[in-house]
Amino acid sequence: MAIEMLESVFLSLFTLTLIGCVAAKLPILYALIVGYLIFSVYARLRQYSVPAILKMSAAGIRTAKNVLMTFVLIGMLTALWRAAGTIPTIVCHAADYIRPSVFLLMSFLLNCLVSFLTGTAFGTAATMGVICMTMARTMGVDPVWAGGAVLSGAYFGDRCSPISTSALLISELTGTNIFQNIRGMTRTAALPFLMSCAIYAAVGVSSAPSGSGSSAQVQQTLSPAFRLGLLTLLPALLILVLSMLHLNIRLTMLSSIGAALFICLFYQKMDALSVLRLLVAGYHSSDPQVAALMDGGGILSMVNVAAIVTISSSYAGIFRETGLLDGLKGKIGVLRRRYSLYTVVFWASIAANVIICSQTAAIMLVHQTCGFPEDDGPTFAIALEDTVVVIAPLIPWSIAGTVPLASASAPIGSLLTSCYLYLIPLWGLFAQSYRRKQALRAVRPH
Repeated sequence: MAIEMLESVFLSLFTLTLIGCVAAKLPILYALIVGYLIFSVYARLRQYSVPAILKMSAAGIRTAKNVLMTFVLIGMLTALWRAAGTIPTIVCHAADYIRPSVFLLMSFLLNCLVSFLTGTAFGTAATMGVICMTMARTMGVDPVWAGGAVLSGAYFGDRCSPISTSALLISELTGTNIFQNIRGMTRTAALPFLMSCAIYAAVGVSSAPSGSGSSAQVQQTLSPAFRLGLLTLLPALLILVLSMLHLNIRLTMLSSIGAALFICLFYQKMDALSVLRLLVAGYHSSDPQVAALMDGGGILSMVNVAAIVTISSSYAGIFRETGLLDGLKGKIGVLRRRYSLYTVVFWASIAANVIICSQTAAIMLVHQTCGFPEDDGPTFAIALEDTVVVIAPLIPWSIAGTVPLASASAPIGSLLTSCYLYLIPLWGLFAQSYRRKQALRAVRPH
């Protein structure tokens, strides 16, 4: 009992720290650093030595090494696509066909398509997301809404693509067939998808800027700074084609990076030192008008989110060794026996994502705490897909949302306009409540 009380105190302290940081509009990184100190104090009270705590932390960080490497690739890719002229070429040509009034809807749909092909929200945001946010700036579209459309679309495929790591993980944990799960996800997401389309279409029509730049104006701004030609589209085509061939996403990104490096050096006529500099610091133009549209990317642009991942991953090592979450698991187990599966998974998903800050770790925790042997596997799998997977990117300090937004240069406020991510779990909660009421009426004596 004393240990459970201690666990509750320290988890409450961490939660209050997060809330206070958000209320004071301070960077979430500060709260995570304080959280690490809080959990380290808990470990010390449990008689773990400082070297042991550091060892736990290092073990947790090692589990995120592949994610950290992906961040490096994303930073390089987003800088090179700018410098190689890939993004400027796409923006100039797309401006002829996409009007500001339908831009939010098109951004949502295009990111849905790319994420379904690639199976990754991070890769989608670093490619199509960057393009959409650049176009939003050229058209004068509200970046908060544009970022919300990008994030919503990015998680369309992260949730239901056959090559999505989260979908594959859930099918493995629940012992279900991934294609059967996808069919189930299609049914539960149909209405939220259509409602998201309607919202983005309505907002786009009602808020379309009247003085947005034309295609000619965009080309006039970008043409002097880049050579715009078909060759510059090669890095983007490689992403699409290799993703369709189901090549590993990191290898796909490396192929695109290689092509963009070649274009920078031999087509855009950049010197090697300048290319090396932009890989680290990002693309920066001396022309203020071009800079307003194109500046960004680079490894340094990912430092903040990498720090968030590193610290939150260190939590996992401390939690695992100290058993800090054991009391929480027991309480969730009690609730699972009293309420419906979906309801408990919904609330457990919020708690897990708030505490852990990692989508993958949250999926595993919710599966462990909410699952029972008698549960129907496909039903449990869909409940996980409709809650923990899409709730993760809505948490402001979770890497699931901060990384795609940072990659696409979208504001953190875009979490509030990611309609698709809100509608899926809320629709599931409403549908579950409705079915429960109908079942009660059916058994109630007339």
